[in-house]
Amino acid sequence: MRWRKAERERLIAARLATPSEDRLRWSRQIEVFLEEAIGNVSGRTVSAYSPFRGEPVLRDLLKRIVARGGRTALPVVLAPGKPLFFRLWAPGDPTEPGVWGIPVPTARAEVVLPDVVIAPVVGFDPACFRLGYGGGFFDRTLASFAKRPHAFGVGYAQAAISTIYPQPHDIPMEVVVNENGVIGPGATRAGRRDT
Repeated sequence: MRWRKAERERLIAARLATPSEDRLRWSRQIEVFLEEAIGNVSGRTVSAYSPFRGEPVLRDLLKRIVARGGRTALPVVLAPGKPLFFRLWAPGDPTEPGVWGIPVPTARAEVVLPDVVIAPVVGFDPACFRLGYGGGFFDRTLASFAKRPHAFGVGYAQAAISTIYPQPHDIPMEVVVNENGVIGPGATRAGRRDT
């Protein structure tokens, strides 16, 4: 746990030290690879996130998902130790500050099960285990679903580490998408799914 805390702090500091124009350029590249990996979004719900502490910005991708007949949602923290839940939201819809000041939709329409969950990473390893902020929200949420949605980690290539030293509760992403492409054991089977 001490190692994870120190590594988390190191990776966040490196991300925040990267010029914002570089992060924005990388975000655009990530959106292209992520859109291809997700595939057909018509009639599907894709949960993303509100960018926090220099995370990739996916705003244009979310607009394209809605334009192509998909729905978008954002995760909401209820309380520590509880799974996330998801509210429908599209770019331009109103938000309000949630836990840690992260914007959440003001609309109360809950999504029972998104088809795709996009989770930001602080760090990630070759097996697609993600190092998050330490609350375990995404792992707990994915474990709570009877039918697991497609799970995509998103972060910059600089967040790659040799291992996160996975714990029994950690759940790997199908793939992790960064500005260089789609990586991980699920990379060849993650794209263009219509399930």
